[in-house]
This record gives sequence, structure tokens and C-alpha cells, in this order.
Amino acid sequence: MIGVKPIAEAIEMAGEYGLDLVEVSPNAEPPVCKILDYGKYKYEEQKKKNEAKKKQKVVSVKEIKLRPGIDVHDYEVKMRAARKFLDGGDKVKVTIRFRGREMAHQELGLQMLIKMRDELESMAKVEQMPKSEGRMMTMVLGPITQ
Repeated sequence: MIGVKPIAEAIEMAGEYGLDLVEVSPNAEPPVCKILDYGKYKYEEQKKKNEAKKKQKVVSVKEIKLRPGIDVHDYEVKMRAARKFLDGGDKVKVTIRFRGREMAHQELGLQMLIKMRDELESMAKVEQMPKSEGRMMTMVLGPITQ
């Protein structure tokens, strides 16, 4: 353990230069201290934190809703939207909603999800395989990061 005398000498030395004695690493053995301007030190730390925050990408989940009997053109419009979302770095949740007698033909919805997965294979990976929840069938696709 460091005695009181070296700490007092360090504080005195910092005072001579008009600076502060700052404990940089308190968990180290012995604790690490630096003589520096504390205000400037806090400012630099805040700047580093803000810079790290800027570089973070917030990934949101965009949802595309389909029906089993969707027309070809409507399907292509939905695919274009999915590509745009994936290019933007967002995840895409594809939801197929079944109504009435469509519940008896859930394989049509599964085929549609598989078709969509195959068409987006070059730019997306499946993060959640197709699963059925009541009258809905969902699948989550995530962008492939290079």
C-alpha cells in the first residue's frame, strides 16, 4: 500500500504546476494517478463517449404484411420495399395473415415465405424461421453485413 507521504508529495507537485492529481485506474494495484487538468480530462472523456455513440447503428425492424392470395404485381411491390429496408440495414419481419378458409391452406403462406427467402438470399439471412401464431405466420430476415 502506498503511504500518505507519496500522495501528499504528488498533490503538492500537481499544485505547483496548477494541475490536479487524477486517479485514472482505481482498481489497479497500486492505483494509477496522473497529474493533469481535470476539466480537460472530463471534456476528452465526454468527447470519446459521444464519438462512440455516433458510430452506433440503431437497427429497427420493418414489417411487411402479405396475404396468401397476393397478386404478382403487389408481391413485387412488397419485395421492392423489403430490398430497400435491407439495403438500409434494417431487419424485415414478413407477416402473412390468414382469414376465413385460408387457414386450411397454410402451406400456401409457407411457400410464399420460402419464395421470398430465396429471392432475398443474396442480401438477407433468416433470423427467425417461419412460424405460425394463430392466424399469422411470421419470418424475420436480417441484412447480411459485409
